[in-house]
Amino acid sequence: MRQLYIDGSWVASASGEPIEVVNPATEEIIDRVPAGSPDDVESAVAAARRAFPSWSDTAPAERGRLLAEAATLLGQRAEEIAKTIATDMGAPLGFALKVQTLMPASVLESFARLAETLPREERVGNSLVVREPIGVVAAITPWNYPLHQIVCKVGAALAAGCTVVLKPSEVAPLAAYALAGILAEVGLPPGVFNLVSGRGPVVGEALAAHPEVDMVSFTGSTAAGRRVAALGAETVKRVALELGGKSANIILPDADLKAAVKVGVANCFVNAGQTCSAWTRMIVHRDQYDEAVRLAAEAAEGYTVGDPFDASTRVGPLVSQAQRDRVVRYINRGQEEGARLVTGGTDRPRERGYYVEPTVFAGVEPGMTIEQEEIFGPVLSLIPYTSEDRAVEIANGTRYGLAGAVWAGTEERALAVARRLRTGQVAVNGGRFNPLAPFGGYKQSGVGRELGEHGLEEFLEIKSLQL
Repeated sequence: MRQLYIDGSWVASASGEPIEVVNPATEEIIDRVPAGSPDDVESAVAAARRAFPSWSDTAPAERGRLLAEAATLLGQRAEEIAKTIATDMGAPLGFALKVQTLMPASVLESFARLAETLPREERVGNSLVVREPIGVVAAITPWNYPLHQIVCKVGAALAAGCTVVLKPSEVAPLAAYALAGILAEVGLPPGVFNLVSGRGPVVGEALAAHPEVDMVSFTGSTAAGRRVAALGAETVKRVALELGGKSANIILPDADLKAAVKVGVANCFVNAGQTCSAWTRMIVHRDQYDEAVRLAAEAAEGYTVGDPFDASTRVGPLVSQAQRDRVVRYINRGQEEGARLVTGGTDRPRERGYYVEPTVFAGVEPGMTIEQEEIFGPVLSLIPYTSEDRAVEIANGTRYGLAGAVWAGTEERALAVARRLRTGQVAVNGGRFNPLAPFGGYKQSGVGRELGEHGLEEFLEIKSLQL
């Protein structure tokens, strides 16, 4: 069994209890990590608190140098780490390399630069306004992007001058261990970064409630985010939340329908649909609806489901049996409420593994469960509209507001609609994801932003010095 990383050393958990890590493609146990305890949290937080004064006083250039070295090692070991991610959470290897590993290496490098270049002082009248690291940060991260989400939090916090206690998801924790090893190797001082694996109700809640933790940065479900926020409120700590999504892909009548549907299907099914910002609702004008349904079904049927290590695989398994059961329940609910299953469904496409076929629903009406709730699997709903105002109303008609897309014949028209969406990111005519732009949501999709300057600023306090 692996160990915890606390105060610069690998140590056994006080609980002595293991958590089994399962390969979702084979259902085999591939590793064991500690089920951390509240005592482990106490040790990690104490180490982070001791390390904070020195780390926060470390020159920004030195912090940037250490993070840049870590980014370099992450890039050099990308293939090995990608294989780990493909094994413990099921992402196809090519995707695990490009998006799950090389992109986090690039993001970490960006925080290394920002550590030195982000302005920390400004004059406002007779005041000097300074930005200072907030303190000890608890980072609680999910399993769907098990390295990227860690780097978004840990990289920014360390660049800001904060110390960190990381609780990775117990479902797919192995990439976190690879990063911990790299941070130790580059010489990060003891206590600056600590890793405590374990379950959310034990380790996560102990961190969120701890009085010596100054900030909690959490990514996960909206329900769990509400719990983290409530616990954090008891000690009035800063809480940043990146939560669920039910993002809309609006296709206007003058758009390139074929391109919009193709890219929309790809976005929905990436990472087997286990992406909080996935465009899971395709909103199409009534006059083009039948053709869009046909194109979406045709595209979905071209997505090969299979072994993450097979080069032909485009959709790997869901991360766990519990996640597969959840997605199957939603597919059944969609049919019960009157939506029409066009392709896919609940049958197992392979004998072993937690697989679900890419699924497309037509006849979806606003208010249906599959139109309102985050499914977190490869399930696309197509919804018709009759006017631009109605399309916007449907897009804004859920409790979420994380991402979305607009397609139109001109950028000007697409931008006009994009500005009306109550959501944190909008892709305009297929605009690519930008890992330097702020990422986060409106409404119940969260509080705060990650990535780039805005992501780093989440970990800074503001002080006014009146001169």
